[in-house]
Amino acid sequence: MNKELDQLAADNIRALAIAMVEKAQSGHPGGPMGGADYMHILYSEFFNYDPSDMHWPFRDRFFMDAGHLSSLMYAQYYLLGNFKKDDIANFRQWGSVTPGHPEVDVARGIENTSGPLGQGHTMGVGAAIAAKFLQARFGNWMNHKVYGFISDGGVQEEISQGAGRIAGHLGLNNFIMFYDSNDVQLSSKTDEVTSEDTAKKYEAWGWKVVTIDGHDHEQISKALTDANAEKDKPTLIIGETIMGKGAVAADGTKYEGYTELHGKPIGDTGADYGKTMEHLGADVDNPFNIYNRVSDFYKDVVEGKKKAAAKKKEEISAWRTTNEDLSKKLDNFLDGKLPKLDFGSIEQRENQATRAASSNVLSYLAQNVENMIVSSADLSNSDKTDGFLKKTHILKKGDFSGAFLQAGVAELTMAAIANGIALHGGVIPVVATFFVFSDYMKPAIRLSCIQQLPVKFVWTHDAFRVGEDGPTHQPVEQEAQIRLLEKLQNHSHEQSFVALRPADSIETNVVWKMAMENNKTPTGLILSRQGIKDVPAEGGSRYDIALGAEKGGYLVHEVENPDVVLIANGSEVSTLVAAAKLLKDKDGLKVNIASIPSEGIFRQQSKEYQHQVIPQDKPIFGLTAGLPVNLEGLAGPNGKVFGLEHFGYSAPATVLDEKFGFTGEQVYKQVIDFLN
Repeated sequence: MNKELDQLAADNIRALAIAMVEKAQSGHPGGPMGGADYMHILYSEFFNYDPSDMHWPFRDRFFMDAGHLSSLMYAQYYLLGNFKKDDIANFRQWGSVTPGHPEVDVARGIENTSGPLGQGHTMGVGAAIAAKFLQARFGNWMNHKVYGFISDGGVQEEISQGAGRIAGHLGLNNFIMFYDSNDVQLSSKTDEVTSEDTAKKYEAWGWKVVTIDGHDHEQISKALTDANAEKDKPTLIIGETIMGKGAVAADGTKYEGYTELHGKPIGDTGADYGKTMEHLGADVDNPFNIYNRVSDFYKDVVEGKKKAAAKKKEEISAWRTTNEDLSKKLDNFLDGKLPKLDFGSIEQRENQATRAASSNVLSYLAQNVENMIVSSADLSNSDKTDGFLKKTHILKKGDFSGAFLQAGVAELTMAAIANGIALHGGVIPVVATFFVFSDYMKPAIRLSCIQQLPVKFVWTHDAFRVGEDGPTHQPVEQEAQIRLLEKLQNHSHEQSFVALRPADSIETNVVWKMAMENNKTPTGLILSRQGIKDVPAEGGSRYDIALGAEKGGYLVHEVENPDVVLIANGSEVSTLVAAAKLLKDKDGLKVNIASIPSEGIFRQQSKEYQHQVIPQDKPIFGLTAGLPVNLEGLAGPNGKVFGLEHFGYSAPATVLDEKFGFTGEQVYKQVIDFLN
């Protein structure tokens, strides 16, 4: 350790962060100035990766929680050669690779999109779980670390409780987190907000906790050395730092620790930009330069990383030579290749709930897909993920040979962990809860969409037919919220989310097939609590017909020149089948029935196909147990959608069907009224 050179490097990071924010006139300089010392020591002394192979699967990973400290990351990675000077100079500008909050860019070292506080480090916990899962299957040579970086705000976000509890409970000794404790928040001091003992809190969860001077390089190095040697627990390094470390006023006196340094350019505070840059050793006229001595030092660092990675790769190569079958399996996991799966072979009982059908599919997947982690928010016997659990066992401290994560009652934490599992790679994450509790998961679902992660969300108890549990547990508006994401494009110009609500058991097989084959975006399966009458098969096997769901929508009953077309998804399709029989028997009407499990995918089909399923010149009647808007876009301006426009009530499901107008007889009358 060269104290002078280490200090110069940390000050270079500070100066770059300040300059980025000053030029953009937007951003957060104070936190990066405080965290610069830790970042420099971490990356120069401890962090293992291959600068010539940034996507190397067995690299260490860094998960930023405090996304507003993006300039800290960009400055550090600029020293490592991951960014160019122009990238840094164009911080927060249109088309730049240095957005205001970090976005996944593994080629430049950015492992996760962050900004919504609490989620970043929780994704890190997920990545650590994935690493442990793979290590249990392929050997202890797979010993890379996951580092997190959290702020006062992230510690306060409620999700930190779930992440802290689960990481401690599982003994994730491969997860090391730095807490940048500077006693300053965006609009206040932390002592105005909280008086809790953070160290004791994490210790109670089973973490190793050490408190250090976050600007003392020797203390940082020792803390990281001890954390890397820890065998049983995740480590929290509480670094006591100073907001705006190194800032000075116009007269050269210190101007540090003030709240205003958090969220605006320091030139707009009591600190002086030019004097501060000079104090840190920067050239005010060339603020984005890397200092000569720092540049030379980091060239050596990069070369050292390459050599260390090459040595590790030799170890891995030797393992591959003596473990050819395991090696091929590992590559398949990392490449996202599925084994050959036959969803048509999965047998289902008649007229069962789609959650039960899903359980059977999960049982099949547990026996055929070896790299899945399924998780439930303490509902496995109700959301029926126990179909998977019965074929494996839970993940637990010291034993990651199982494949089921008991997340406890923590829906948001569970979803963010799933995002981290997906970001790590090699493991397929599935998470489950009741559909109404998708509300608790929305922030993580949104980040799943933005990061384009193939997480599988399983939501059961999909409608007011939850019944006796009453309005608090009966989803009404949730489907409309989730389907909005089908209308939203991600940055790859693709549908950001796939929502699938199957009409019966066999269609559940198909939508699971779709979910497993979707490796580009998250998928949500919306499943029933109650039994559903199977959709009659016409002109072939029900599975072959249900494969039409792969186009987002298809006709389950078709006649030539229909008088009316009925559309729905989920359990309402069988209600339409009952209504159609009455329309035919009582009024001699010819009826087509369409199941549309995913409007988003359906809209991607040719206009010819869409009009074949939902003609533009025919009356269209839609039925949904959620808000009418779920189907109004499909029914069109001349169509009619009957849905629920109020919260539910506590009563048996069959009573609610009758009270709300969702029986075959009632829907028959609604269609007749519509046609008249």
